[in-house]
Amino acid sequence: MRNEKETIMGHILKAVIYSWDGVKAAWINEMAFRIETIVIALLLPIGIWIGETVVERALLIGSSMLILIIELLNSAVENVVDRIGPEHHILSKQAKDLGSAAAAVGMLSAAIIWGLIVYARFFG
Repeated sequence: MRNEKETIMGHILKAVIYSWDGVKAAWINEMAFRIETIVIALLLPIGIWIGETVVERALLIGSSMLILIIELLNSAVENVVDRIGPEHHILSKQAKDLGSAAAAVGMLSAAIIWGLIVYARFFG
């Protein structure tokens, strides 16, 4: 039983290390990730203050984190496409455009959520 537990703990530790490496790579190589992280870090304390209920706070925090999740996935798609080769291919362009669209939809969703909660708090 001890070996199984060590294996599980080892797996978890490796997953944490790989995840942290991914965050570091995004921070170093992706300007959009850095900008979004800084903006979200500044907005989250405001969001916690604006949200009057646990659900509102969860929506504000969750929608913000979703932006970072989508940006990380978008960067992963871009890296894989770039790894395949530098030649222009319509599917490579579409893959990158779809990742970008996903990031835009995530930001729009967060803006709508934040806007609705701010409206309810101050004007509703």
